[in-house]
Amino acid sequence: MASGLESYVNHTVSIITADGRNFIGTLKGFDQTINLILEESHERVYSTTTGVEQVVLGLHIIRGDNVAVVGEMDEDIDSQLNLANIRAEPLTTIAH
Repeated sequence: MASGLESYVNHTVSIITADGRNFIGTLKGFDQTINLILEESHERVYSTTTGVEQVVLGLHIIRGDNVAVVGEMDEDIDSQLNLANIRAEPLTTIAH
């Protein structure tokens, strides 16, 4: 997986962790154990009663053993989303 991440460096990515959290940020680097370094990052917290809350984190490191999914974001589409109107169940922990 690490070699596949090279094309994402300096691009905006969305990361889903095994504990169900969603982080968005610019991938600045990674290592062989998939520890990820995000710059200008935030966490999106989903709720069924309020819109999506974005918690600003800045520079953030995510441990590789907690990474479930990494994907590149389409910033044009993402900027058109009205996060205040999105309602969703929070993700649950991923069992492996």
